[in-house]
Amino acid sequence: MKKLFPSYVRVPLLFAIVLVALEYFIDSGDRPAFVKYPMVALFLAVFLFLLVAIEIVVSAVDKVTYHLLTEEQKKQLEEAQTVSFVDSQWYQHWMSKLTRSKAVEQEADVMLDHDYDGIRELDNVLPPWWVYLFYVTIIFAGIYLVRYHFFGGENQAQEFETEVALAEEEMLKFKGNSPKETISLDQVTALTDPASLSKGQEIYKNVCAACHGPQGGGLVGPNLTDTHWLNGGGIKNVFKVIHDGSPRNPTMAAWGKTLDAKDVQKVASYVWSLQGTKPAGAKPAEGDVWKDDAAPTADASKPADSIPSAK
Repeated sequence: MKKLFPSYVRVPLLFAIVLVALEYFIDSGDRPAFVKYPMVALFLAVFLFLLVAIEIVVSAVDKVTYHLLTEEQKKQLEEAQTVSFVDSQWYQHWMSKLTRSKAVEQEADVMLDHDYDGIRELDNVLPPWWVYLFYVTIIFAGIYLVRYHFFGGENQAQEFETEVALAEEEMLKFKGNSPKETISLDQVTALTDPASLSKGQEIYKNVCAACHGPQGGGLVGPNLTDTHWLNGGGIKNVFKVIHDGSPRNPTMAAWGKTLDAKDVQKVASYVWSLQGTKPAGAKPAEGDVWKDDAAPTADASKPADSIPSAK
């Protein structure tokens, strides 16, 4: 039995089509579906096994059937297999229907009387496939005209606005189901527990290290390990700059729009914990030395080591 494509082309082609379809319809994020979901990999393995098995069975059946043919039938089969696909009756039949072209021997029937410097013109009809496609475009234009100009169908801009409104509605629903915990600036304190600092360090590496360096020594952004600050030091000022952005530097994004207030507090606590670490290659100090005005000061009239007397 003659086949249009050999088995070594059919099997990889069918397998690739199924693989691409699975990747298209299965949402697997940044990893291939067959890597993220073991069942997909198992399905592909079974599918490939079946493809190979079917090819083997079909080939065996063809061989057995061939041996059961008479000599005359074998000769007819071999003659049919020597005919190329373009010369086959099926191909010729459909090409004649799609093009309605005349054979060279029949050109005299469509030859026009006039000529141009010996160049004769044939009065061939338009190919049916072109004519039918032209009819389809006319029908589509009529439907489009009625749909969008008489019955108020949405144009592309309106569809975009509708999709944006639906997306915003879904986002509000999501926020309503999982509201972010808010923290006022007066409630912000420096966290010191290892879990909070570890989470803050993780967030710092993802969103801050590109500008301030992996150890806080500063790259494009300022050094975060010294006592000088551009927008004020202390946990509250650090929290405010991370949450609202820097008024003195527009490249400092307001991470409060994307991070939860608790996460902002954790990364601010981690940044504040970098004070005095002095990493290698740190940038020179920028800004003013910050002092905590709210910090308690010792009474100058008393010795530093004095204690209140018991009464």
